Amino acid sequence: QVQLVESGGGLVQAGGSLRLSCVASGRTFSVYYMGWFRQAPGKEREFVGRISGSGFNTYYASSVKGRFTISRDNAKNTVYLQMNSLKPEDTAVYYCASPRGALRWGPADYWGQGTQVTVSS
Repeated sequence: QVQLVESGGGLVQAGGSLRLSCVASGRTFSVYYMGWFRQAPGKEREFVGRISGSGFNTYYASSVKGRFTISRDNAKNTVYLQMNSLKPEDTAVYYCASPRGALRWGPADYWGQGTQVTVSS
């Protein structure tokens, strides 16, 4: 079965940085897009960014563009979310996800358990 496990969340002060990791198992990692989403308490889950299987293409939500960077290491079956210049409004549970189909982005059918990121003011 496909499993995605996030790690790296924690408490950081505004302006600081944090790197999240997501390790995938149960599929051929390099042929699948990976995405990051987040959900703050009482808010809808929102898209953060995505990266293609090769790592060549990335796309970010406007709210994080220029501050967050997605990368991946296919040899380690891991996708990363480097978060810089963090703001209190970035506080949320962060999830990694992947679509069911290979080679393209689509509805995220596989989800990790989430990792909490808290940014203090």
